[in-house]
Amino acid sequence: MDALGASSSDPKTALMLQVRQEAAITNARQLIEKLNEHCFDKCIPKPGASLSKGEETCFTQCMEKYMGAWNAVSRQYIGRLQKEQAAAGLSGGL
Repeated sequence: MDALGASSSDPKTALMLQVRQEAAITNARQLIEKLNEHCFDKCIPKPGASLSKGEETCFTQCMEKYMGAWNAVSRQYIGRLQKEQAAAGLSGGL
């Protein structure tokens, strides 16, 4: 049995798991792209062979703030989806 409570030989469960994994990879890529877009451009005006201490501090702080915001939005989004799914399940049975 897998984490979803179904056997791994169940094609529907396997497909759902694959879609979730691909979505997670896509989200990670988007996060990295946004970090580069916002933090790199903001903190490293003239890229060179190495980062200055100020650039490193700026990038680290920007990255931590951006990731914190990303995580907060993700938690709220997932919570909302779960509430909507629960409401749809309850109303569907009435």
